Amino acid sequence: MATFSYTIPLPIRCSTTCNNRDPNKQNLNKIKITGTPARSVKVDTLSQTAGVATTSVASVENGHISKEQIRQNIPTKKQFVDYHRQGLIVEEGVGYRQTVVIRSYEVGADKTATLESILNLLQETALNHVWMSGLLSNGFGATHGMMKNNLIWVVSRMQVLVDQYPIWGEIVEIDTWVGASGKNGMRRDWLIRSQATGHVFARATSTWVMMNEKTRRLSKMPEEVRAEISPWFIEKQAIHEDVPEKISKLDSNAKYVNSNLKPKRSDLDMNQHVNNVKYVRWMLETIPDQFLESHQLSGIILEYRRECGSSNIVQSLCEPDEDGILNSGLKQNGDMSPLNRFSLTSEIMEGNGLLGSLDNVPLRYTHLLQVQGDTQNEEIVRGKTIWKKKQSNIELSNMPFSI
Repeated sequence: MATFSYTIPLPIRCSTTCNNRDPNKQNLNKIKITGTPARSVKVDTLSQTAGVATTSVASVENGHISKEQIRQNIPTKKQFVDYHRQGLIVEEGVGYRQTVVIRSYEVGADKTATLESILNLLQETALNHVWMSGLLSNGFGATHGMMKNNLIWVVSRMQVLVDQYPIWGEIVEIDTWVGASGKNGMRRDWLIRSQATGHVFARATSTWVMMNEKTRRLSKMPEEVRAEISPWFIEKQAIHEDVPEKISKLDSNAKYVNSNLKPKRSDLDMNQHVNNVKYVRWMLETIPDQFLESHQLSGIILEYRRECGSSNIVQSLCEPDEDGILNSGLKQNGDMSPLNRFSLTSEIMEGNGLLGSLDNVPLRYTHLLQVQGDTQNEEIVRGKTIWKKKQSNIELSNMPFSI
């Protein structure tokens, strides 16, 4: 199989009749590309932007180029700028930054981005990072080496801390990078900030492992794959956590329970299991509406235990931590978890001090999604959420910015 990926600068000259037509719909001449002395292929799909015509990335196998490969235009070499996605490579050539406008369908009734939208943006920027690296195969974020070994990525743990939610129409910058996690895992971190002020809206970190797509069993990282991804590793963390917070397992005595949750076809991702965002939705829907109306989620930890398919019936359990933050941090010599520290920052900075901030202490919930009807009630994902009272628009406008 031969692969081609390069840009051909072509000056576009228009006559008087050409100016009356949409330049993006002009019929461009076919370009013949020769990959090897024994084989050549014609690529007749070119994209024209700002007077430059770019050849589509085409994989040539048995003399055939699929329409999907032409439409996706997956790079086979490292790219530094992606004008279509507003992305660029940073961090000395290994990190990725994407500029995003918060759209109307990504916000809720309060005109701020929803947690689900933020999670979707994290996933999208992660995939775009792999896209820009030139390592992406035709899998869901899988590299060429992973595809050869029938391997896919699965997330084992994720943590997101939200200090403030972006608003509708706001321009945000999302940075993401990867690092090693043990011998066979990979860590991916994110930072979301306002382009206008530099204020850090959210931080996130995650741990990923490899699974054999056919056997559905976890796999060690092949040396071929390690050689592909290790040059991209950065020793940098968005969330510093010396000892990961443990999440206790709930049982049938949990205070809130939602049963008979059935995945829809639209809930499945390209790996044919339920998308991570759907898990969060099931968890949050178990919390009483009255609480959700007056509180805002400021942190979430997810520990994934097994995949969930379209045939599974799911049960969502939820238990509030009645002692809130007092039982988890302030009474333990001030040793607070990152979840608590991040959510209290804005309270303390407003001048109320630590004691004043206790009037609005965050509340915590423990969550569990499990397979319903299974004799062992097999776990899908454990979760921990932390909440703070919603602030008025006046309070938000007076909040100091932190970088």
